[in-house]
Amino acid sequence: MFASTITSVLAITATLLGAVAATPISATGAIEAAGADKRAALTSGKFTYYNAGLGACGQTHSDADLVVAMSHVDFDPSSPNGSPNNNPLCGRRIRAAIGGKTVDVTVVDRCEACNSGDLDLSPTAFGVLSALSVGVIQGTWEWI
Repeated sequence: MFASTITSVLAITATLLGAVAATPISATGAIEAAGADKRAALTSGKFTYYNAGLGACGQTHSDADLVVAMSHVDFDPSSPNGSPNNNPLCGRRIRAAIGGKTVDVTVVDRCEACNSGDLDLSPTAFGVLSALSVGVIQGTWEWI
């Protein structure tokens, strides 16, 4: 009985140590989810809006869809062989926020005029955060 209990405790300990050892830890000591995006958890940038249509991901969307075009600086390095249609960022979800308001959007396009960290939202998505008449807002975003 005692040997069986020790064996069980050792097996559980080994499992826990293996799980801890396999959990990535960032330079700041924060635990990251397996396969987590290596960019900062919270990114800040300018948010603008654009008229959605056929995007770099090869799909057509309307202004009513909750979609986003990422900066070409952030989007292009992930395009295999330069093909944006196969970019693994396509279809990823982002939560954009400003002043306590948030909107969840899907990456469907790239923004040539955007700097790193900037987002170009569909009019409907931008409208959740601010009036369209404002045009440009400063906000934060993260992968979800």
